Amino acid sequence: MADSAGPLVFIAVAFLFAGFIKGAIGIGLPTVVMGLLSIVMPPAQAAMLMVIPALATNIWQMAAGPALAALLKRFGWLIAAVFVGTFATIGLMTKTGAFAQTALGAVLAAYGAYGLFARRFEVQRKNERWLSPLIGLVTGSLSGATGVFVIPWVPYLTSLKMSSEEMVQSIGVLAFVCPLALGLALAVHGQYRADFAGASFLALFPALAGMYIGMRLRRRLAAAVFMRWFFAGLIALGGYMVLRSLRLA
Repeated sequence: MADSAGPLVFIAVAFLFAGFIKGAIGIGLPTVVMGLLSIVMPPAQAAMLMVIPALATNIWQMAAGPALAALLKRFGWLIAAVFVGTFATIGLMTKTGAFAQTALGAVLAAYGAYGLFARRFEVQRKNERWLSPLIGLVTGSLSGATGVFVIPWVPYLTSLKMSSEEMVQSIGVLAFVCPLALGLALAVHGQYRADFAGASFLALFPALAGMYIGMRLRRRLAAAVFMRWFFAGLIALGGYMVLRSLRLA
């Protein structure tokens, strides 16, 4: 990382803003962090910074609830497949070149488009046995290649029949598992440097501050309008990243 104060301020603001999004709508911290930080650094470095705040801000959501053991059993094959996919594709992110940023931008734009335009679908419980491992493998593969792990598991979870408590807790489980797999894959490939681990820990503080602000303001926000702006912003950011990386290629 550069020694100048400019990048450090940008990193702090990125985590503050991402934490605000997380506090306001319950998701989005890793997605926003990866999108913003990849403007000023390679996606692999952005992922290293993102791991600890992502784990810390989701562990309470994973643990707080009555159904943790049941959810781990229900989504065990999905979780295992996330690890397989992440380790299989992590080399794509760590390679030099514009591929990782192009792929990251495309995934962000696709997630934004899904959030704005897609209609909710429903998956029957009997189909989870074969569909969950497939969803986990695709999620892990995209996570390893881009550092973003919202597609396709977020749309998949919202398609399942679960109570609101189970839904919130299951999102916490997978939002914890995915950065854990990503961090381990980076470490195994020798990419998780000690200085970035320390910086990732420090980034937790602006992330938590932003999350607190977002939670305090949640009741004052028009949730549907805020979500539309959030997804539209992802489309714009993703499109910008794709165009920028293609120009630099």
